[in-house]
This record gives sequence, C-alpha cells and structure tokens, in this order.
Amino acid sequence: MTSATLIARLRADLAAAHFSVPGLTGLWGIEADAALHRNQRVPAQRALAALAIKLGRNEPAATLARLFLLGDAVPRADLAAALPALGAAGAEQLGLVAAEGDTGVRPLVDLRPYSFIDAHGADSWWIVSDLGELVLGHPLGESHVLGIGGASLTLSGLMMPRAVARALDIGTGCGIQAMHASRHAEQVVATDISVRALELAALNATLNEIDNIEFRLGSLFEPVAGELFDHIISNPPFVITPRAEGVPSYEYRDGGMVGDALVEAVVRAAADHLTPGGVAQLLGNWEYSGDTDAFERLEGWLTPGASAPTARVAHSVAAPAASASISTELPGDDTLAALSASASPALDAWIIEREVQSPGEYAETWIRDGGTRPGPDFDRLYNAWLNDFEARGVSRVGFGYLLLRRPAGDAVGVPAADELSPSTTALTEGTSAGAAPTLRRLERMPDALGHNPAGLGAYLAECLAAHDWQAQTNDSRLLRTNLTVASDVTEERHYWPGQQDPTLMTLHQGSGFGRSVPLDTALAGLVGACDGDLAVGAIIGALAQLLDADEESLTAELLPQVRALLVDGFLTIPEPV
Repeated sequence: MTSATLIARLRADLAAAHFSVPGLTGLWGIEADAALHRNQRVPAQRALAALAIKLGRNEPAATLARLFLLGDAVPRADLAAALPALGAAGAEQLGLVAAEGDTGVRPLVDLRPYSFIDAHGADSWWIVSDLGELVLGHPLGESHVLGIGGASLTLSGLMMPRAVARALDIGTGCGIQAMHASRHAEQVVATDISVRALELAALNATLNEIDNIEFRLGSLFEPVAGELFDHIISNPPFVITPRAEGVPSYEYRDGGMVGDALVEAVVRAAADHLTPGGVAQLLGNWEYSGDTDAFERLEGWLTPGASAPTARVAHSVAAPAASASISTELPGDDTLAALSASASPALDAWIIEREVQSPGEYAETWIRDGGTRPGPDFDRLYNAWLNDFEARGVSRVGFGYLLLRRPAGDAVGVPAADELSPSTTALTEGTSAGAAPTLRRLERMPDALGHNPAGLGAYLAECLAAHDWQAQTNDSRLLRTNLTVASDVTEERHYWPGQQDPTLMTLHQGSGFGRSVPLDTALAGLVGACDGDLAVGAIIGALAQLLDADEESLTAELLPQVRALLVDGFLTIPEPV
C-alpha cells in the first residue's frame, strides 16, 4: 500500500471524525482551549475524561485529540475506531504512532486542525509537526520541526494575496507558509536544510490535497540558484544564538551564523531571485550596537555592493536517501556571502519594527522557547547569551517585518518624467522610468494593529499600489483627482466645555496598522470633503476662500499630507474604469 493511499485514508478519517478547531473547542470548552494556548493541558484532559464518562464511550475526535494534541497514550482499539479506514497499523506505517505496551499506542507526532481566514476566504487544514515540549516533558531536540507558532501566524497574515506564477518559501519547516502561498501562486518551491522538515511538509501538502508545491533540500537560496520568483516568503531561522559550546542550535530557528548575519544574507540575496515587480516578505531580528540605530545597519543591507556577511553556517546536513517528493541534491560549500556577491538591483523596501528587547529579555524569550525552565541549565544558557551580546557590543535586538520589491523595469503605464511626483523624479534621476526604487520606508510601530480578520496582506498590497500611483503622479495630476475617504476611517474631536471650535482633531484608521494622524483645520476640511465628487484642487480652492488663505501656499502645504494619507490607506484613488 502506497503512502499516498494511507494519507488519503487518514484524510477521510479526520474529516469523518470532525477533527476540527470548532469541533475540539466543542469537546473541551472555551476555558480548556484557552489553557492549551498557555501550554497547559490538564483542563482539556479533565474535560475529555468527563465527556467519556457522560457518553459512556470515547468520541473519535476525543481519542485523536488525546493522542495527538495532549500526548496521552490511548488503547489501540480506540485508535482503530477513530481511524477506521487507516487503522492503527496504517498510522504506524505513516510514522504517526508507536506501540505502547501490549494494547496501547503513543504519539510520534503532533497532528492538529488549523483554521484561518485570508483574502480567498475561510479554510482549514490538518498540520503534522514534531511533538512539542508540553508532550515531551523536556527541552526540544535540535532537529525539532516546529508546528504553527506565533511567528508562523504573523507571516501568513502578512502574505500579500496577489496572483503570481511562482512563489518561493525559504526555510519551510512544516510547510505552512508554502501551503498559504499555494492559494495565490501557480507553483511554489519550498526549501529547507532539514530532511525531516521537508518530509513533514510534503506530508502536510498531500494530506490537505495541495499539489503545486515542490520541496527542495538546501540552505536559503542555494537550491534555487539562477531562478526567479514573483513572491518570496520566509520565516527564516533568524534567532540570534551564541556560537558557544553547550548552546543548542535548533534547526527551526537558528541559521548557524553570528548575530543577525543570516537575515542580512537573505535581504541581500533576494534581489537576485525576484522577477521585476516581484516581492519578498520575511520576518527578522536586527541588532543595535552601542548607540548606533539599527535602521542605519538595515539601510546598509539594502545597498547593492556593500559588504556582505561572510560567516558560514556552523553545521552541515548529511545526504539523505532519495525521495520521490523532495529534491535532495545538496549544495556545495560556497559561503552564504557568495549568494549576494554579484551586482544586484536596488530594491524598494518597507521595514516595520514591531518590538525591541534588551539582551536579557531576548535571552529569556529564546531559552524558554527551547523548553528549558529556570534552573542551572537555564542560568548557564543565560550567561552564554549575555556573554555573546556583551562581547559583540549589542545593546538591544529589534524584531519586525521586511517587505522588499524589485522595481518593475518594464512597468506598463509608467508616465513620462514630467508626470512623476517631485520625490520620484529625484529618486529615478539617471535611470529609466520605473526601474529605480521609489520606496524606502523604515518605521517603528510598537502599538496595537487595527482590526484585520483576514490578515494584513491585502492592506499591504493596497498600500504598495497607492504608493506607486502617487509616485507616478505629479502635483498637477493629483489636483485633478477625485479622492475618497476609506471606509474604516473615523475622525475624533475634542472640545473644551462650552467651546464651538475643537482643541484637538485626530484621524483614526480602523484596519491596517491602526494609524492615527493629527489634523489641523485645513487638512480636516480637505479629508471631510473627499467623498469622490470633487477634485483635490477644487477642495483646496474652496478651503483657501473659507480660511482666507493663499491658495498656492495652502496647496504646497496640503499635497504632501494628501500623498501620505494615500500611501497609508486613509484616502483612496478612483477605481480604474
């Protein structure tokens, strides 16, 4: 019996058992569900035990949950009843379970339902990964294949849902980002240095009937040398780990390079693998050294021809047995720096720092992530992290999102130079229209985001489109444009008691990044009049009369603010006819 047949039987059994997110919440309740998110399984175990007593039997979904989510051994007969098509023997063949005593089975993997909403609608999958610390009861192994964590959810929510021909997922792990990319890409290539990760990712794709992903073994871009992609996605192993004896090097989070050099390598090499107009999206850490702003270092990463990281990964991968679903050709011994040594096109860049941690906070976060609890081992690792940061002069570590784009050199509809905005004309001087970067935005956004049930991806795509439109639009054309206030925008006004004029006015964004923009009288009047009926120039002319202001000066004051509101999604341009 082929593995494809076994996986098809597993799929049918999981569906018949209603092994789903709402189904499990219905079995053990909201409070037990919340406890599991805190890595506590006792409430769920008690709820399932009480349910079995009440019903006088074990529900198939309850058996599967006890085994694969809670890590409890279950009777072999109960598993056979829960998976009637696959059977316990079939589950053993797939590597899902192993015998426990004479009549029981224990889990070898974590198998759980996953529900999500994206721009294409609501859907759900089943995801297989390695057993977590909750079940293992000890720190994770260095070759651990992580399931869906917070970083995975963050990146999948950021993924721009534009239809593309080819997408690349670097460091695919259990395959979750490649699976999400498969919803908008005709073909996806997923790479990883871990044979185990690629095997589980291929299993997950087959289990969920996704057939447009190719899995390749290798580090970063090495398995796709010379290839171009329209969309690159990566949750790379960006965690900054001391290169010291006795410090675990987890494949799923540690790229084996010193400091933040791995993220730098991905950023520098991305341009050589993007099609014109192609976008790369990744998560990353970056270091602050002394009083130097990390954004100065990030600017250097974005500069073609600047020095690239030279450190090599500290571990190697042995050649695995050949597999029908995974390309196993191993890379050579070239350094990661060679991936970015050639002259590369300059990229548009939008980098958002969401969090900054002290060395101590950073060390605590990632020591706990590996499953080490307070005690002698924790203290030893803590010292190793602080020693590394101190020796290299690292004062803080930032975390955030990186969005990179290769300018479309053959962009359709790019206007002549006299139609470009002033800022874009300066950026593109000496290059062909549309070929040079027009976006270089690095910002800090530590506050809560807006309401984005389907993720931020569509919003990011809209912001890029708005940026492109305004960058290709000079002031004369902008003044002739009818703009509209976005549907999620509200205005807040504060008044002193008894006064008619507001003392403070603020524009708020309900979705996206949940930005707030202070307003003065002129800008508030302009935004309030943007209902699509009047052109920007007509509104400014009317405001100049009402405010007894010079129209030319008022125009010069307001147009840069209008451009900023367009780029951030407060104002929208007319839909193309």
